[in-house]
Amino acid sequence: MAAAAEPRYQHRATAADGYNYKSQPSPSSAFQILAVVTLFPVGAVLLFLSGLTLAGTLIGLALTTPLFIVFSPILVPAALALAAAVAGILTSGAFGLMALSSVSWLLNYLRQMRRSLPEQLEQARWRVQDAAEHVGQKAREVVHETQDVIRPSA
Repeated sequence: MAAAAEPRYQHRATAADGYNYKSQPSPSSAFQILAVVTLFPVGAVLLFLSGLTLAGTLIGLALTTPLFIVFSPILVPAALALAAAVAGILTSGAFGLMALSSVSWLLNYLRQMRRSLPEQLEQARWRVQDAAEHVGQKAREVVHETQDVIRPSA
């Protein structure tokens, strides 16, 4: 923190102080004045347009409500059928995308398996060969042990 902080508001020179300065607005207040002068008419026009839209909507609703009541036995089932058709189309599309992504995943998996299959077969061959060598070594050890056990007693 600064030890000697400057005051936030400074005294402005006036005619009573013996100075003859014309007061000029600071740049930030000029910007605020310009913003208010510019945005006030824009806000007023937008408010007027929103009021006009509200009035038009209410008038349209007042005129079409009797038509909706008269044609509701036709419109309600038609709206339900349309909603069911849209839901069916969207569901069908979602299932189709899921099927395509599943097939794509399966094909990629099989491609990776085909690439890694020779390596896996080579590893399996080495394992079988090592196991065979190990079993052969154990068999030789067992044969030598049995020969050693049989010779002294004979």
